[in-house]
Amino acid sequence: MKDRNVSQLKAFYTTVPVFCPYLPDRTERKLATDVSGADGQRWANVLSRAGFRRSHSVCYIPVCEGCRSCGSVRIVANGFRLSKKMKKVLRLNEDLSFSVLPNVADSEQYALFRSYLAARHADSEMNAMYFEEFRAMIEDSPVETVLAEARNAQTGELKGVMLTDVLDDGLSAVYSFFDTQTPSKSLGRYLILKLVEETVRRGLPYVYLGYFIPECPNMAYKSAYHPLEYCCGGTWSPYYSPMM
Repeated sequence: MKDRNVSQLKAFYTTVPVFCPYLPDRTERKLATDVSGADGQRWANVLSRAGFRRSHSVCYIPVCEGCRSCGSVRIVANGFRLSKKMKKVLRLNEDLSFSVLPNVADSEQYALFRSYLAARHADSEMNAMYFEEFRAMIEDSPVETVLAEARNAQTGELKGVMLTDVLDDGLSAVYSFFDTQTPSKSLGRYLILKLVEETVRRGLPYVYLGYFIPECPNMAYKSAYHPLEYCCGGTWSPYYSPMM
């Protein structure tokens, strides 16, 4: 992770073990560092290539004792090909418009966020977030961050949002939420497909999708995007090979 143009990081630290939200009977621990400051963007670029993810001003990577199931994944944008199911998702959402906008939070987004959590993640700690906390998640970023929005092209109704970091080698999907009232439209997948299009339009090579755990059903959808690369031990490979 050497970069002569980047100043020295603040210290890395390891979080205390907590209950793993993805795998039963396991604990989660992270290696993290604060990337706020003048070199935040450069460090986010460097760390993302080593498998780290960003939350607020912190970049982190799992270092769970006795478990290496988590690994960052990224889509190779220029080589991406739509499957039949993906083409169907795009057809089902032809009534939507897609825009990339500045990361400014508003009450409409917050209402959709709360509705999404209630339907999909009722037990999540994020359910307790007030608007100011939501605003901080959207706006307080040490790196270039945008909002990818999907709206009904006729009514203007907000249907989906993806908080996205702009890196020097791609776009990184930080968090997404969407209307859950029409599950057949697969809005979460639609947002990813449109993000791939935007990545190609910008001439960038990768779409970072976060962590992938094969044993976790909620993450299975990520394996459908090809070509997909997996990060294990700081090295990206087209094959999933966790270090146990």
